[in-house]
Amino acid sequence: MEHTWDFSSILASRDLLLVGLGNTIRLGVLCLVVGLTAGLFVGAARYSRNRLINWPATAFIEVFRNTPALVQIMWFFFAFPIISPFQIDAFTAATLGLSLNTTAFCAEVYRGGIQSIHKGQWEAAKAIGMSYSQQMRRIILPQAIARMIPAFMNRAVELMKMTSLASVIAFGELMHQAKAISTYNFNPIETYTVVALIFFIMIYPMAMVVQRVELHLRRSDQ
Repeated sequence: MEHTWDFSSILASRDLLLVGLGNTIRLGVLCLVVGLTAGLFVGAARYSRNRLINWPATAFIEVFRNTPALVQIMWFFFAFPIISPFQIDAFTAATLGLSLNTTAFCAEVYRGGIQSIHKGQWEAAKAIGMSYSQQMRRIILPQAIARMIPAFMNRAVELMKMTSLASVIAFGELMHQAKAISTYNFNPIETYTVVALIFFIMIYPMAMVVQRVELHLRRSDQ
């Protein structure tokens, strides 16, 4: 069966897609900022030798790394309001699910980056009288973060794709808007083709930057 492509309805609905694109970018950027910031503290706690700090951080990481982000989003939207006095909207539920998921993965990146620094760096900093926080802030993290950049950038790429999961709770990001347009106009082929192209145009440059940064870091290490 031949299909006649018709993008006129997509052009007529471009305002909806632009709203969805804006919501996708807003959700992705917010979750990335939260994940990178909170991940630093969780990763440092995971690296700590104090069990009272290490164990809760480890439990958090394992729970959010080993359960699907889709389940986490739906849990915050449908289950969390039942066991708490708070009512949260779709944007908040999506932000919580994706942010905590990103936090767990970023925490492991931080931990791995910290562990990659030679033990002699710690010993030298300790020998000159630095506290643990001073060692981390002045010696360890400046070196470790340079090694973490490619992993963080890859996570940003994955996170932008994961924002489409928020469509299952009717948050008006790009995928949800596309679903509405497709249902109204009966044009799933054109609608989802355009959405795929929008995601590609948005994410492909990020992926290229990641490759260039990784290549630059490999050359600088040689």
